[in-house]
Amino acid sequence: MAEIQLGAMSVEVELKDIKHIHLSVYPPDGKVRIAAPLHMDLDTIRVYAVSKLNWVKRQQEKFLRQQRQSPQDFISRESHYFQGKRYLMRVTELDAPSQVQLKHKTMVLQVRPGADARKRREVLDEWYRARLKELLPPLIRQWEERLEVEVAEFGIKKMKTKWGSCQKDAKRIWLNLELAKKPPECLEYVLVHEMAHLLERRHNLRFVTLLDSWLPKWRLIKETLNRLPVGYEEGNANKKL
Repeated sequence: MAEIQLGAMSVEVELKDIKHIHLSVYPPDGKVRIAAPLHMDLDTIRVYAVSKLNWVKRQQEKFLRQQRQSPQDFISRESHYFQGKRYLMRVTELDAPSQVQLKHKTMVLQVRPGADARKRREVLDEWYRARLKELLPPLIRQWEERLEVEVAEFGIKKMKTKWGSCQKDAKRIWLNLELAKKPPECLEYVLVHEMAHLLERRHNLRFVTLLDSWLPKWRLIKETLNRLPVGYEEGNANKKL
């Protein structure tokens, strides 16, 4: 990974086995990254980046305006989300195994006495992880049949820069834990996006055509996902597809 400077702006450059140059701006702070063909020199890449400066600045300004969740302490009356729905947290302390329950519009977080914010976060994260492990298998089976592909394995983890990733050769898909908080259509879109990479590794015309045929409203869903509050997570997690 190389880096070029455009005034005060740092741009990460990754040379890859691709045909065309791609520029991306990542939320929440507008980090800029360029993927360029292996044969392209840094001076050419710099000229390209300069030509896109106005667009980059517009994207960065949009991210600065984007709503963010406040830092969370995992205490009663805080707002937390599951599948796009807002719940008010109620914390109860009990000398018993920790658990999370949804009761109407309330998320009950049961922890052992003295559990600090870090432990409460761990309990909630594990609950989110368990819910995704329940939601994903039937979705994967449905889309395996439609796409005529096979997912050998899927996993869930925290990611700072992506909603998901695909290891094509291993047929393995990773999804971001934060997706448990987002509406169901967002989870499905990210899953289909990653499964499409089992057929096409790059974000090229063929890839876009595949998404258009399977999820005609994918652009709208993607825009919805990018407009939702960015989770506050140890330095603010930034996600992108």
